[in-house]
Amino acid sequence: MTTWFKRCGVALAILALDLGLLPFRRPLAAAALTRSAGFFWEVALVLPTITVLIGLFEVWVPRRLVEAHVGPGSGAHGVLLAMLLGTAAAGPLYAAFPVALSLRGKGARTANVVIFLGTWAAIKLPMVLLETSFLGFRFAMLRLALTVPGVLGVGFLTERLLAADQACLGVRPLR
Repeated sequence: MTTWFKRCGVALAILALDLGLLPFRRPLAAAALTRSAGFFWEVALVLPTITVLIGLFEVWVPRRLVEAHVGPGSGAHGVLLAMLLGTAAAGPLYAAFPVALSLRGKGARTANVVIFLGTWAAIKLPMVLLETSFLGFRFAMLRLALTVPGVLGVGFLTERLLAADQACLGVRPLR
């Protein structure tokens, strides 16, 4: 039972805060509970689909294919593919984490996994098209010109820091 509480700790804390508001600010508590429930149902509807897709990915995509295309030896090709996968993705960011974990488990390079996540979060194609229509082409291209180097830099820096941390601790790198 304590494991269940550990896994659901954040959700339980939010529920406790929402309910704790009831005696003091009833309208605010009602709004908070409504939003929390809405987010819960959104996640509950998306997660089964992601779970099925990850299961299919695990079964259908061989490890050697992932290693060849986004693994440690993939070079610029792997970085470009990680960005392309992140750009073409649809859905909320929390759906990307199981995909990233699966890629990592199949041998994807750490930098490419982080670049995939960063691209999913900040450079999705529908988002770029929407921001172009509302804020203009020039703004969208400027934001891309500033975001892409940031995503790449964070990916490579994360890989480097994790490798240094693992070496310092005497831990073998993830395979």
